[in-house]
Amino acid sequence: MKTNNNRRTFLQTTALAGTALLLPMGKLLALPLPTAKTPPITTDEMAAIDAALGKKGSYKDAEQVYTTPLPRNDLKMKIKGEPVPIPFGFGGWVSFKKTTDGKSAMVMSDTVLQMEEVNPLISAAHANGLEIAAIHNHFFYEEPRIFYMHIHGMGNIADLAKKYADTIRDSKIFPANQPAPSPPPTITGKENFDLPALDAIVKYTGTVNGPTYKYTIGRADVKVMAMGVEMTTNIGLNTWASFAGKQDDAHIAGDIAMLQSEVNTVIKTLRAHNLEVVAVHNHMLGDDPHMIFLHYYGRGNAATLAQGFRAALDVLGKAPMGGMKM
Repeated sequence: MKTNNNRRTFLQTTALAGTALLLPMGKLLALPLPTAKTPPITTDEMAAIDAALGKKGSYKDAEQVYTTPLPRNDLKMKIKGEPVPIPFGFGGWVSFKKTTDGKSAMVMSDTVLQMEEVNPLISAAHANGLEIAAIHNHFFYEEPRIFYMHIHGMGNIADLAKKYADTIRDSKIFPANQPAPSPPPTITGKENFDLPALDAIVKYTGTVNGPTYKYTIGRADVKVMAMGVEMTTNIGLNTWASFAGKQDDAHIAGDIAMLQSEVNTVIKTLRAHNLEVVAVHNHMLGDDPHMIFLHYYGRGNAATLAQGFRAALDVLGKAPMGGMKM
């Protein structure tokens, strides 16, 4: 796949070079690079995903990504002995997106698992022709202990949906195996936090999800390709921050998507703002440029925590692409 992508890039570059010989220098500097637009997922393909999983997802037209949430509503989570809601960071998902040439598609999933559930799901994924991209923690201090496993695969969307559904069918994360959702909370993130104040600090608008408030931010400054698929916000290339608790006594947890050259600058920035670094790892295989993801946690006044998150955002996109010079 990499060879084909490199050959296609070479042919596109050669075509551009031939055109450039006919243009004056001013026009040459403004010459746009060729871009491929991801084909949309059809209504029939969305219906196939819904039928396989027994649950309706949502479609992001701007990214051509279809996502089904897979929260672990069967769990009662605590951090440092204090209950925290499932939307704080214990909701998994599965997303589907086509390659830019439309000849194939990707399934990418982040699953929320207890320790004893990890290896049975690995075996089920492999039995159904899917692959494991990563296994890791997102938290410290949580009870019960939780691990996150990224599952991916390539093929046509209907087949991928069936393979993925068969993979998770005997697990707690399959929608039919989850308890019925609880009634919506009477007090939500809108009442728990000063949303305008947090938005002013973060410089983005978040989303109320039950009693939590969450920011999800893409990496528009970087074009990341994996196996012919453009990786975007809703198929896993994002930075996020979730708030639980109250404005004056909040938890923050999140994930930061980084180029390799950004990793230690982000770590230093988070530690300077008294946020704990919980994990540094990959989420994807075959991504170019290769992205690293960092999970962090903090406790305190929500505005102070938001300032630490904003400081980390401020260093993204500032370092040269690539790793350290040896």
